[in-house]
Amino acid sequence: MNTIEQQLWDYIDGNLNDDQIKNIRKKIESDHSVQLQYEELLKLNAAFSEMELDEPSMSFTRNVMEDVAILPAPVALKTKVDQRIIYSIAGFFGLALVVVFGYILYNSTFSFKEIDFNFKIDLKFNQFLDSTGIYIFLFADLIIGLVFLDYIIRKKTADKAS
Repeated sequence: MNTIEQQLWDYIDGNLNDDQIKNIRKKIESDHSVQLQYEELLKLNAAFSEMELDEPSMSFTRNVMEDVAILPAPVALKTKVDQRIIYSIAGFFGLALVVVFGYILYNSTFSFKEIDFNFKIDLKFNQFLDSTGIYIFLFADLIIGLVFLDYIIRKKTADKAS
């Protein structure tokens, strides 16, 4: 609907304030096309008001409620996490630990002289542990912790429900 048609409907229905009523009356009186449109809408409104409204039967509500009662109650959907996803995540972190341990062993120096046990590890943590690395590590730990907390809460609510 265009704006003039909407305004005419509001005018017919009596949903306008005094200023808007005056403006619409001026438009109807001054513009012939608006006056024709107004007359058509009045005829349409009269036709609508002459129509009889269909009413449902007296037992409609009872019949609907009986049909609803017959239907089975919906069951809550329980999701199951695929074990392959869990194993993949665990494998990723296990592999990451092995890679970090291998990196440490590769960059360290071992010296064994006779019985003298001289174990020297020369690590430069500043190379790979800057603030960004620490933030990434803490963010990953936070996500893992939230997933674990969600698992615990879901398990407790499932135990209470059964």
